[in-house]
Amino acid sequence: MGRLEGKYALITGASTGIGRAIAVRFAAEGANVAINYCHSPDEAEQTRAMSQSARKGAPGREIVVRADVSSEDDVRRMFADTLAAFGRIDILVNNAGIQKPTPSHELSAEDFDLVLGVNLRGPFLCSREALKHFLSRPGGGVILNNSSVHEIIPKPKYLSYSVSKGGMHNLTSTLALEYAGQGIRVNAVGPGAVITPINKAWVDDPKARAIVESHIPMDRAAEPEEMAAVFAFLASDEAAYITGQTLFACGGLTLCPEFRTAWASGE
Repeated sequence: MGRLEGKYALITGASTGIGRAIAVRFAAEGANVAINYCHSPDEAEQTRAMSQSARKGAPGREIVVRADVSSEDDVRRMFADTLAAFGRIDILVNNAGIQKPTPSHELSAEDFDLVLGVNLRGPFLCSREALKHFLSRPGGGVILNNSSVHEIIPKPKYLSYSVSKGGMHNLTSTLALEYAGQGIRVNAVGPGAVITPINKAWVDDPKARAIVESHIPMDRAAEPEEMAAVFAFLASDEAAYITGQTLFACGGLTLCPEFRTAWASGE
């Protein structure tokens, strides 16, 4: 029996990357999954097919729902469509995210707002709708946010991205504290370097990838499926006493890897 059997999950940005891996893993764990996408219905349908296959014939259902999570109207419609299909939602995964690398002194207000709109406003809007639903019926619920090591590690030339993830940390802890007494858990996962389309610039360049991986204590980037495993744990009853936390799944990036050698101690 899967750890999420009989649960209903809505996963934003699930057409590719970590979001796709989460949808597939949740389906394998027995959950019914709503696969959100914004731009590519074909990729969303690929995620649906992969999720169906992951069930290996076990009961469950997948639906595809389009929404731009930065749009309040879209988010409301996405929740209405998901609830119309499933009847309830038990787990929300705020996964959708974008980044736009730009030197901070050249960053336009429009691009700053664009990134914050998807990465922080979107999780706020989706969490708000999920909370309304959770509070409307017994049983509580789970909200999981896909954050980043850049909650706590500065990322030059990615100011809007880093700000959004810092805000996501506070979103996670504030909602967790506010609703802990009502059976609602809120946690985040903080990935490091993961082999996904958003990181295509270095994933497909052997020299750039080697530089990235040289900074990771475990000496490699992660696969999306490794992140999905962490989300599956936090969504399950095995994590029933965990709330308000960011679990960094980063190969050690948050351990200040430049201190692997004792250069500052005089030894």
